[in-house]
Amino acid sequence: MRYQLFLLALCFAPFISFAQTPAAKEKPMFKTSAELGALFKTGDTKSGDIKAGLDVDFEKDQWRSALRFDLLIRKTEKENDEGKDEFITSDHKWTIVSQTNYTIEPNGKNYVYGNASYEDNRFSSFDNQSSVSTGWGRRWFENAQASLDADIGPGYKRDVLKATDSQEQTTQDAFIVQAQAIYNRKINEHVEFRQLLVAKYAPKSGENSTYKAESSIITKLIETLQLKFSFKVDYNSDVDKNKENTNTQTAITLVYSF
Repeated sequence: MRYQLFLLALCFAPFISFAQTPAAKEKPMFKTSAELGALFKTGDTKSGDIKAGLDVDFEKDQWRSALRFDLLIRKTEKENDEGKDEFITSDHKWTIVSQTNYTIEPNGKNYVYGNASYEDNRFSSFDNQSSVSTGWGRRWFENAQASLDADIGPGYKRDVLKATDSQEQTTQDAFIVQAQAIYNRKINEHVEFRQLLVAKYAPKSGENSTYKAESSIITKLIETLQLKFSFKVDYNSDVDKNKENTNTQTAITLVYSF
């Protein structure tokens, strides 16, 4: 529990401290957006998936910070004790990721970073997965249309596996090497493409490594409202026998920026 509270504090700490700094008039320090989408299924089984998210970005001088929160809830129709059908929450998944970069030199390309993440995923064989990492990165290129950031560094990961009929809940700790790349490109004034790649490699044999890829296209509908199409792939190298190593998620959501 203390480890989880430490991760949440680490995720929000940069934004709490930066929020105390007066905003620059010429350019807002913070950019915030919220997204929401839903998928409903009828037939033999009735269910509904609700996807929500919140993104907060901060940029001032040599500091750049990002906070990402994603939530996925699945509600399934089941018969209660009174014989009536009702929707109950059958599974859920929520993720929070925060990263702060400090550019070593003003207007430079190299930076040092700190990253913290926590995921509670009831769809998988894990109760939760969390990690912290720090290291070096570089903005490899940037122009009016595109930018590419990539970083790498050592870290620490904790996986809490669900209890089963034959095994109690267990915790697996591992040292990792985390590598990440983020590519953004404006296709035109209304359409933007984003690609995220994250690898958390556990060098020791038998330990779980995780890999994530997310591609998204955002289309502007009006000044503050966008339509977002995203495709996400999550891979765990070590899972229960009845679970898949690879999970994918395709979503279409509305994004409101403010």
